[in-house]
Amino acid sequence: MSADNPAPLDTLAFTVDEASRTLRISRSTFYEWVKAGVLPVSKIRGRTLVRRVDVEQLLARSLSTAA
Repeated sequence: MSADNPAPLDTLAFTVDEASRTLRISRSTFYEWVKAGVLPVSKIRGRTLVRRVDVEQLLARSLSTAA
């Protein structure tokens, strides 16, 4: 996977970089959202992961409030 491409759509969880690219946000914004409780993450073997379903729910909430 190149740095320009988001994670595959069939993945269950994204790394910080994959989630940031998928959401088209910076890493610092990603961590701000985590700290604010906007985006839940898990730590597995030292890696910070965010579930794909949580990214999708974040987008759905954002789209419904923008309408």
